Amino acid sequence: LPLVSFLIGVSSQEEFLVEISGTTVTITCPFEDEGIGWEVSGTRKDNKERKFIIKDHDSTPANLSCSLGSKKRHLYLNARVCANCEELDALTVAGIITADLLITLGVLILVYYFSKGRKGRASAGGDSRPRGQKTQRPPPVPNPDYEPIRKGQREVYAGLGPRGI
Repeated sequence: LPLVSFLIGVSSQEEFLVEISGTTVTITCPFEDEGIGWEVSGTRKDNKERKFIIKDHDSTPANLSCSLGSKKRHLYLNARVCANCEELDALTVAGIITADLLITLGVLILVYYFSKGRKGRASAGGDSRPRGQKTQRPPPVPNPDYEPIRKGQREVYAGLGPRGI
C-alpha cells in the first residue's frame, strides 16, 4: 500500500514529514544528524533516530517535539487513522468519476430517445371521437348563473350594456 505523506511546515527549510499507512504514523524530524531526542505530550522517548514511529495510533491529538542539542522543533499531530481504510490514488478516483458520468449520460440519452417516440401516441388512446369540425352543439352549462340570455329576460341585464366614455 502506498503511504500518504503530509508536510507540516515549521519554516521554509525545516519541515516535519508525516506518513500515514493504516494505523501506523511515521514522523521524520527536520534535523539530519544522529542523536535526536523525541518527546511525546511531555514524555521523553528513548528513540534516538530521525524517524519516530507510532504503531496502532488511536487518532487522538498529540504534541510531539524533536530536539538536537539546543535546537528544538514542535509538531501538533492531529491525524485521523483507520485500520480498514483503502488508499486510492488519483487515477482510480478519476476513473470512477468518469465512469459514473458516462453511465449517467447513457441513461439520459436512452430516456430521451424512448420518450421522443411516445409524444404522438399519448393523446390518441384517450379520445375515441373522430377529429374534424364539430357538428353538434355543446351540452348546456349545468350552472344556472351562466345560462344564456333568453328573449323577454333582457331587463335583468339591461344595465350591463356598453357605456360611452
